[in-house]
Amino acid sequence: MNDTTTTTTSSTTDFDYEVAEPCQKTSVKEVAGQLLPPLYALVVVFGSVGNILVILILVTCKRLKSMTDIYLLNLAVSDMLLLLTLPFWAHYSAAYSWVFGGAVCKLLTGLYHIGYFGGVLFIILLTIDRYLAIVHAVFALKARTVTFGVVTSGVTWLVALFASLPGIIFIKSQRETLRYTCSPYFPPHQYHFWRKFQALKRVLLGLVLPLLVMVVCYSGILRTLMRCRNEKRRHKAVRLIFAIMVGYFLFWAPHNIVILLNTFSNLVALNNCSSSNQLDQASQVTETLGMTHCCVNPIIYAFVGEKFRRYLSAFFRKHVAKCLCKQCAIFQRDASERSSSFYTRSTGEQEVSTGL
Repeated sequence: MNDTTTTTTSSTTDFDYEVAEPCQKTSVKEVAGQLLPPLYALVVVFGSVGNILVILILVTCKRLKSMTDIYLLNLAVSDMLLLLTLPFWAHYSAAYSWVFGGAVCKLLTGLYHIGYFGGVLFIILLTIDRYLAIVHAVFALKARTVTFGVVTSGVTWLVALFASLPGIIFIKSQRETLRYTCSPYFPPHQYHFWRKFQALKRVLLGLVLPLLVMVVCYSGILRTLMRCRNEKRRHKAVRLIFAIMVGYFLFWAPHNIVILLNTFSNLVALNNCSSSNQLDQASQVTETLGMTHCCVNPIIYAFVGEKFRRYLSAFFRKHVAKCLCKQCAIFQRDASERSSSFYTRSTGEQEVSTGL
């Protein structure tokens, strides 16, 4: 499921022949087999519940009335794609062998890459969306429509698919010694080219591009908000999307850096057995950290997005509490009456600038 052959095979093979001498990787494999299954199980449970709630609230409560809603929905879908693959990677690590066949290997690898790149691209779009809403407010009134959000989302998924194609094409399941692997196998005469290409693509799209967009957009946003007299509105206008962007960097940037070091280990004198083992361990830890990011965005919405908490409360009152306690008078009122106090046409329009 990784972009680099060394990192992927390290959890399924005992030796690494990329270094100067055969290098045993048993310890890396054993740690992954013990650590990943229980951790990924928790991520799947909490991540699925959180992102499903986000999707339900966006569809049933907010009804996807803005371009921001469209992007947040697609971001939750991208997290769900990653979550779908986790049980299979957990089994792969625990069993030390791939038992699901070549077709499932390609399918899950594709979902992993598309989910990852889709998530990065939608976070970038959310940042640009916030930039347009605040810095170019007049233009944004015409450009930031639901239709435009749907069209750009479709294009974004195509870009994510295109970025994932090399990983899908070169991944396959085959027998190695006593076990089967699900790993990338590049053509021998183009091995070094594709390995470096995959690593650079991952770092450019997953680290450099979002960092550049963040610096440019938030520089313009801060300059504009410094002239805003409403301190409360100034704070609310960017904190949700900023928290989403920072959360992504905290969880995925370490893994992208490790991928870069692993791929270009010869250039930084890390191609000995000891360093190779340390890089593989670091890759396993940082990728696990990155995968837990699937749980983070719903938590950010809950703690940062005031309107999300209100919608969540209204959703539970309407769809959960009423079913559990139909006779309780407090739940007999229509949930729409409760939500009307914080969602009207005017507040809906204001939400364009304050977020979820």
